[in-house]
Amino acid sequence: MALILKSHKAKKNFGQNFLHDDFWIEKIASAVDAKPGQNIIEIGPGQAALTRLLIRDCGHISCVEIDKDLVRWLSTQFSSEQLTIIETDALKFDWKAFAEKEKLRLVGNLPYNISSPILFTLAKISDRVIDQHFMLQKEVVDRMVARPGTKAFGRLSVMLQHLYKMVKLFDVPPEAFSPAPKVISSVVRMIPLEKPLPVDRELFERVVAQAFSMRRKTLKNNFVKYFDTSILQKAGIEPGLRAEAIPMEKYVELTNLLQSEGIELNGINHTELD
Repeated sequence: MALILKSHKAKKNFGQNFLHDDFWIEKIASAVDAKPGQNIIEIGPGQAALTRLLIRDCGHISCVEIDKDLVRWLSTQFSSEQLTIIETDALKFDWKAFAEKEKLRLVGNLPYNISSPILFTLAKISDRVIDQHFMLQKEVVDRMVARPGTKAFGRLSVMLQHLYKMVKLFDVPPEAFSPAPKVISSVVRMIPLEKPLPVDRELFERVVAQAFSMRRKTLKNNFVKYFDTSILQKAGIEPGLRAEAIPMEKYVELTNLLQSEGIELNGINHTELD
């Protein structure tokens, strides 16, 4: 079994659940397939179960860790030639500056309580990323890779599928962690698209947020305050459909049409993630 730091109690405010099962640790490391010379950064290394294998495979990685106790412990486990430790909140870290010189490979067991905000934060630097391998709550991964017309398809699906090709790799059972979470986890591979469909990302976020603001209502009703059904029809969207029935590409087309018509959808709160 992987090393468990018994003196460290998992902190709920950081969403800590530490992977300790060697089978699953090795399986994730194999999926990442780290190579020497790659610019790999791990989000939330925790008790270093995966960290050790990543260093084994590529020699050196960087990590972002917010827990001061774990930062101190990690510094006793690895040399600076093996691990560069960045003590900060992943949501506040300057990812753009870090990725400026060399593209990143991102890895992490993302805390369930902030998984969507981290994904949206990293989306801003998708053009500076080679790939991302994340373990998240199964429900979140299912939403990320969901197809139109399914209940899981939502705002997260649209916004991420605009930027990434995503593949759900496998599920990880609760007993692989300490403490065991109450949910199943899943590992997802995210590869940024070379040429995402062109769109004003800020307006796109507002359009998608409003479309899914009331999932049980039709798009006609969700957009009634901002424009009439002729705009939806012009974009090739049936006004009587609900948001989950519309593919990502049509939301891009609608956004570009709104921009050309000078319709901005001001006042929509797109910071609260589904």
